[in-house]
Amino acid sequence: MNTKKGRPGAVRKKSRGKAVGSGGQGRQALEGKKPTPKAEDRPYHPAGKAKAARERYDAARQRHGGGKDSGERRGRAPQQTDDSELVTGRNAVLEALRTKSPATTLYIAAKVEMDDRFREILSLAVKSNLPVLEVMRPELDRMVSRDTVHQGVALKVPPYEYAHPIDLLEKVVDRHQTPLFVALDGVTDPRNLGAIIRSVAAFGGQGVIVPQRRAAPVNSAAWRTSAGAAARIPVAMAGNLTQTLKDMKKQGVFVVGLDGDGDVPLPGLDLADRPLVLVIGSEGKGLSRLVAEHCDALVSIPITGAAESLNASVAASVTLYEVAKLRGESRRG
Repeated sequence: MNTKKGRPGAVRKKSRGKAVGSGGQGRQALEGKKPTPKAEDRPYHPAGKAKAARERYDAARQRHGGGKDSGERRGRAPQQTDDSELVTGRNAVLEALRTKSPATTLYIAAKVEMDDRFREILSLAVKSNLPVLEVMRPELDRMVSRDTVHQGVALKVPPYEYAHPIDLLEKVVDRHQTPLFVALDGVTDPRNLGAIIRSVAAFGGQGVIVPQRRAAPVNSAAWRTSAGAAARIPVAMAGNLTQTLKDMKKQGVFVVGLDGDGDVPLPGLDLADRPLVLVIGSEGKGLSRLVAEHCDALVSIPITGAAESLNASVAASVTLYEVAKLRGESRRG
């Protein structure tokens, strides 16, 4: 037997780890490298940086109430894809911003004529971090309804949140005030609603009640006609106006309906100093039968024969003025 040891360099040393062979290396070679990521998926590639910037821009637009393709940039009008409203007109927009009404975007027409109201609008928008977007005047014209004069400014607000009539009453009582509300029965013109809201604010009323059906909504036309009063006077929605009037009567509120054939004349109304809800019907049909039956009194406004009836907003203004005057005389007395 040959006992001669081999050369030291020919002796395989034992590995401390797992045995390394060519099999594993071969498998890795067969697998090859993983697919190269697309340029836009590589964060340090110019295309990747551009993609990240677009995503940040789109996220910011979503937070500000605009969609990814809403077109809210100069020269393009945004497409109204939600239930938001546009408050238009300098007085209405200014009052909405003064009362910190919820808003998502302020639109101004390019090269608009500046005045004190417009400067205050811009100042309030900047203080509240409200996005201000400039659009061309023709585009702003297309954003609003045809019969609306926007005066170079529009404010995007979320859908109006109606109060509950009884909650509204309880808040007024908690403030130790004498309730004075106006309820509308069949008034479907939002401009009439806006004018009535304005009169309620002018003569010391605390709210307006509208039925869920056959009623004008608080939309952009109502906002504008109210000249900003819609931001201060709450509007409550009654699921059933007759039932709501009955519930308010249980709370000690007197229900007074306006009717051309009413047997109680408005001047010197005895109930003026009591908690009141004035119910006003449409100019053509007046009060519905059920509503009239649940009124504590039907009051008529004396008018000459030259006019058959008064517009709903005019009738509301006349009645509210008379109630405010009688309440003032009662306090002085």
